[in-house]
Amino acid sequence: MEVVKITPRGYCYGVVDAITLAKRVAKDPNLPRPIVVLGQIVHNRHVVDELAELGILTVEGAKSRLELLDEVPPGATLIFTAHGISPQVVAEARRRGFHVVDATCPDVAKTHRLIAEKIAAGYSVIYIGQPGHPEPEGAMGEAPPERIRLVSRPEDVDRLDFAPDLPLVVTTQTTLSQWDTQAVVEAILRRYPKAEVYNEICRATQDRQEAAVRFARDVDLVVVVGDPRSNNTNRLVEVVQTVAKKPAVRVERAEDLNPAWFVGVRRVGVTAGSSTPTHVTRAVIARLEAMRPEEAS
Repeated sequence: MEVVKITPRGYCYGVVDAITLAKRVAKDPNLPRPIVVLGQIVHNRHVVDELAELGILTVEGAKSRLELLDEVPPGATLIFTAHGISPQVVAEARRRGFHVVDATCPDVAKTHRLIAEKIAAGYSVIYIGQPGHPEPEGAMGEAPPERIRLVSRPEDVDRLDFAPDLPLVVTTQTTLSQWDTQAVVEAILRRYPKAEVYNEICRATQDRQEAAVRFARDVDLVVVVGDPRSNNTNRLVEVVQTVAKKPAVRVERAEDLNPAWFVGVRRVGVTAGSSTPTHVTRAVIARLEAMRPEEAS
C-alpha cells in the first residue's frame, strides 16, 4: 500500500505561536503560579498533555469561558487560548486579579477587530460559525447581543430577525471550509442583498483543505490525523468526503488505525489538522507504511 503524504498539513503558525507562548510562560519564574489555560490552548489532547508536563493546568468543560473563570485559582497566571476571547471575559479576569496572557491566533484577532470596527460604524453582524465552539463565543463578544447573530446552515438564515434595510456585515469562523460557508453566504445575500461579506477563513485552513481535496482525487482513502474536538480536523474529513467524493477517516493517534479500513486500498493519503503535533502524524504514517499486506486484505 502506497502512502501519499499530503502537503501542507499539520501545525499552522497560529498554533505554533500559541504553544510557544505557553511554554515561554511556563519557564518564566517571575510569573504567578499556578499557570492555567482557560480551555484547551489548541484542540489537541497531545498538546494539552505536553503542557501539563510543564506544570500548566487546563480548565475545560461544557461551560462558557466566563463560567470557567470560577475554576481558576486566585492569583493565577491565566492564558487565553488560540481561539480568541471576548472582551467581557478579559475584563472579568483582570477584575479578579489574574495575570493575563493572550495566545489568540492573529487571524482570529483580525476577525475580532473587524467586528468591533463595524459595530462602531453602525453595522450589525451575521457570524457564520459552529455553535458551542470557543471561537464564535469569543468573536461574538465584540458586539452587543442584539446586534450579532450566529448561523451555521442555510436554513438558519430564515430565522434571522434583522430588518431588511439594516447595514449588515457577514463574517466567518476561521476554521470552517469555503464549501461550507458558500451556501450560507448565498442564503444570506438572497435575503439581505446589500450585506457586506468578509470571508475570514484563514489561509492555512483553506490551503490544507484544498490540498486534501486535490490529493484525495488520486488515492483510495484519506486518513486525517487530529483531535475529535478540532473543528478544522473534522472539516478536512468532510471536504474529502463531500467535495472530493472519497472516503476519509479521522484518527487521533497511530493506535486508532483499523486494518479493516484498508481492505482493497492501494493508495492512502494522510493529512492532519492544524493543531496536530508533527510527531503524531509521523507515527501514523510510519504505522501505515509498515502495515503488512495481509493486515489490509
